[in-house]
Amino acid sequence: MGAGDSFYKKTVKDINIDGKTVLLRADYNVPLAEGGKITDDFRIKQSVPTVEYLLSKNCKVVICSHLGRPDGKRNKRFSLKPVAGHLEKLLGKKVEFAGDCVGAEAEQSVKALKPKQVLLLENLRFHAEEEANDDAFAKQLASLADVFVQDGFGVVHRAHASTDKVTKYLPSMAGLLLEKEVQALNAVIKNPKRPLMAIVGGAKISDKIDVLREFIKQADFVAIGGAMANTFLKAEGIETGKSLTDADDLPLAKDIMKEARAEAKKRGFIFYLPQDGVVAKEIDKKSRTRIVDWSAHVVADIENYPKRPPRIASRVGDDERILDIGPFSGAFIAGSMQLAGTVIWNGAMGITEIPPLQGSTGPFAHGTELIVEAMLGEFGHRPFSVVGGGDTVGYVEDRRLTGNFDHVSTGGGAALDLMAGKKLPGVEVLQDK
Repeated sequence: MGAGDSFYKKTVKDINIDGKTVLLRADYNVPLAEGGKITDDFRIKQSVPTVEYLLSKNCKVVICSHLGRPDGKRNKRFSLKPVAGHLEKLLGKKVEFAGDCVGAEAEQSVKALKPKQVLLLENLRFHAEEEANDDAFAKQLASLADVFVQDGFGVVHRAHASTDKVTKYLPSMAGLLLEKEVQALNAVIKNPKRPLMAIVGGAKISDKIDVLREFIKQADFVAIGGAMANTFLKAEGIETGKSLTDADDLPLAKDIMKEARAEAKKRGFIFYLPQDGVVAKEIDKKSRTRIVDWSAHVVADIENYPKRPPRIASRVGDDERILDIGPFSGAFIAGSMQLAGTVIWNGAMGITEIPPLQGSTGPFAHGTELIVEAMLGEFGHRPFSVVGGGDTVGYVEDRRLTGNFDHVSTGGGAALDLMAGKKLPGVEVLQDK
């Protein structure tokens, strides 16, 4: 990482924090199953080093976070209480829980804390004032502590009371996770080991338009997958049957293709759309799948020899949906990765949630699986690998692979904004070094 990439905000290590009461903003917005069981604790685990550092400095640690979208109302389903229990296991010490994040109950719980103790406050979003970035609410939160530490990377792209206004009332620093995230993602965009390859999946082009434009400027190879690939294909005149496409995004897809082609004329740049896909009539584990070869024609030729392939082999039927990239496209992306210095991956290539009937890979997850194998060096070369974005991280975690990549980001929107060159409101308000 270049010298210019070091973190420019004060962190918990830049101030004397000994014995202080610290308000720590974490991102504990984790998926909960029935009965409050946490199905994925990646974000909680990633916050532990900061909490442990504060405890080593005799701090009283008061943690605040949001969970889900309770729309400013108390809703037991979105209580952070299960998170307190889980954090307790990870830290190996008692975590107290307050039934509110402001007001008498929160104040009394903080007052009762001793140095080296941890308290988790109830969901910030039980109060509409949090998302409204309300001044009085932020002041109440700030009154609980001496110092504010922002460590919720997943929320710093928003200006809410606990990411923005609270910093008006307390000295405000970054936690260790926030520092690690910003450094890793900045380095990968501003100073990557080249060639730089970006693999972008997901559903909507409009959600990722800024990061796509940035990748066209910065990367050497951009590969598109997931449902957004369908919209690009449609814009290129390829029939997509009943596939999920976004009609509103078609003009955007055409613009992006134009920008990509202009860039490819200027330098060695590749913008790759899938050349084949896995199609089925229903999104179901029992659906019969087939490969449609709309531009490579390799699979169709081989499968039908010595006859000529029927037209249907290169056409998505009106009653079919494209649910994954095909084997030719997957192999092309994985092969290109053998030359990459750095790979950034955001968004699955197909539908990864459908369980398989046999084997370990779901019927529409083979493309994503190929990408993962190539990133982890299964085909020879292992590039520097960065994974970002909610569904992608979830997939990697389900496969117990988070420790195998060089950097797995805890933030979806924040990671995209940072990689698109945007300023993050929750980072900008912290004290400069």
